[in-house]
Amino acid sequence: MKRNQPRAFWIAFEHLHVNGMALFPFVLIKDAKLLQDEVFKNHERIHLRQQIEIGIIPFYLLYLTMYFINRLKGQRHYQAYRNILFEQEAFSHERDFIYLKSRKWCAWARN
Repeated sequence: MKRNQPRAFWIAFEHLHVNGMALFPFVLIKDAKLLQDEVFKNHERIHLRQQIEIGIIPFYLLYLTMYFINRLKGQRHYQAYRNILFEQEAFSHERDFIYLKSRKWCAWARN
């Protein structure tokens, strides 16, 4: 494990309807092959850090609230998902493998 990265337990679950889902300290993944994808893993680690900051339940309450607000604004599923602040941060920095070393507290709120 690299410094400043949350410890994660990766669990393959083939019946998952998405590629990955962070639920601190676990990351559920649809296919074990995803463990070879460093961009994917970094994306999920960013979500783990978000959950550490505000707690798992508040994270998911905010996540779902943002999603439903986006849907009420008329956004289709994928657009509503991509416009969740947590996802914006994770997608913006998933290819920056040193991001978690310098990431500011609650950076998702600044997007």
